Amino acid sequence: MPIRFATQADIPDIMGLERHAAAASHWSLEQYEAAFSGEAPSRVVLIVEEESGVQGFIMGRALGEEWEIENIVIAGPARRRGLGTHLLKEFLGVARGRGAKAVFLEVRESNLAARRLYERWAFVESGRRRRYYREPEEDAMTYRLGLA
Repeated sequence: MPIRFATQADIPDIMGLERHAAAASHWSLEQYEAAFSGEAPSRVVLIVEEESGVQGFIMGRALGEEWEIENIVIAGPARRRGLGTHLLKEFLGVARGRGAKAVFLEVRESNLAARRLYERWAFVESGRRRRYYREPEEDAMTYRLGLA
C-alpha cells in the first residue's frame, strides 16, 4: 500500500475523505490551501493510495521539536485494514527524521478506535480539554509521545 507526500492537487480527495468522517477535524478549503502554501508552521501531509484512489491521510505540523497530529482519516470501506497504523508509522518516521522530540494530539473522547491506535504506539494520555469539539460537543483527550 503506497504512502506518499500529498500535494495541493490532493486537496479535493483529502476534503472528500474528511467530510465523510464524523470524528475528523473539518477544515475549509482555505485552511487546506494554507497548509500546502509552504508558510509556517511547516506541515506534513501523507496519503495512502490504492487502485481505487486515496484511502486515507494524516496531517501534522512541526512546532520546533514538538509535532502535532492535526488529522488522520481513513475511508469508511478501508477501515480495519491497518491503513491508519501504516500512516502513523510513516508520519512518526518523518517527524523523527526532522528532529522531533515529541508528538502530541487531541482526539474525541468517544473515538475509542483512534485512542487504542495511539495507545498501541505508546502515546500517553496527558490531559482533557472540556467541550473542545463541536457538533456534537465533546471533550478532547490529549495524548503525547516522547521520541527522544
